[in-house]
Amino acid sequence: MQEFLDFEAPVAELEGKIAELRALAQSDASVSIADEIKSLEAKAAKLLSGLYAELTPWQKSQVARHRQRPHALDYIKALLTDFVPLAGDRKFAEDEAVVGGLGRFRGQGIVVIGQEKGDDTQSRLRHNWGMARPEGYRKAVRLMEMADRFSLPVVTLVDTSGAYPGVDAEERGQAEAIARSTECCLSLGVPLVSVIIGEGGSGGAIAIATGNSVLMLEHAIYSVISPEGAASILWRDPARAKDAATALKITAQDLKKLGIIDVIIPEPTGGAHRNHAKVIAAVGDAVSSNLQSYAGVSADVLRTQRREKYLGMGRGL
Repeated sequence: MQEFLDFEAPVAELEGKIAELRALAQSDASVSIADEIKSLEAKAAKLLSGLYAELTPWQKSQVARHRQRPHALDYIKALLTDFVPLAGDRKFAEDEAVVGGLGRFRGQGIVVIGQEKGDDTQSRLRHNWGMARPEGYRKAVRLMEMADRFSLPVVTLVDTSGAYPGVDAEERGQAEAIARSTECCLSLGVPLVSVIIGEGGSGGAIAIATGNSVLMLEHAIYSVISPEGAASILWRDPARAKDAATALKITAQDLKKLGIIDVIIPEPTGGAHRNHAKVIAAVGDAVSSNLQSYAGVSADVLRTQRREKYLGMGRGL
């Protein structure tokens, strides 16, 4: 069942009327309302298209966080064959907020690492809403080092509100684990392509997103802090999250202009949550194109390109 966001209320109303008419048509075959249903469907589609053509940064935040949006495991299942999941950081424990392993992507062997939020209450609890503890980032480092050793490209799927801020995570070196993971991204001698599929929150995201290419879905967000967190710090009022979302420049469109990301991947009308197959296919095509562009590029060139890419962001400010 489709879940509607607050700003989608007019569309939800039309969809409700369409559902009622369909139920009426099924219960009484003598009633001919096909034309009316078709008219309402066209009206709803036009309204939805108009809404999504003019989303505010705060509305994009809501879309990026939509519970029905495809998550990392959805992409892995649809895009990879012969996938072998790998678990554990070989130091402390397994962190299910970070998923990853080996697989074949369109015939090419790759290592994939993703942040998984879960799609129901039980799985969200198991994956901790995609908020990794230190073990998750150390597992990511283990997988990236393995990819480097066997000359396999790395694809990362970023979707987290941020690293887990709990006391236990801090006690086990959360900041150090994030820094080591970021350092590992920069030192890889194989291509690293990162895709922001939902939320790209703070160091929790950059720890696996410091890639040669950073791709971002049209309605995803990517920021140093959540709008709510920024509002609490800047104005001491979380209710001003809408203002913070605009000021932070967190949308794909703003980030592309600033040179923070490289490619914007279009989403289906109404967001990725309305058509999983279409958006997953678009991500697959974009990743494939970027991986092909790095074919035959030497390890030294890949490292230099990655290093200059991120140094250039600071120089350009």
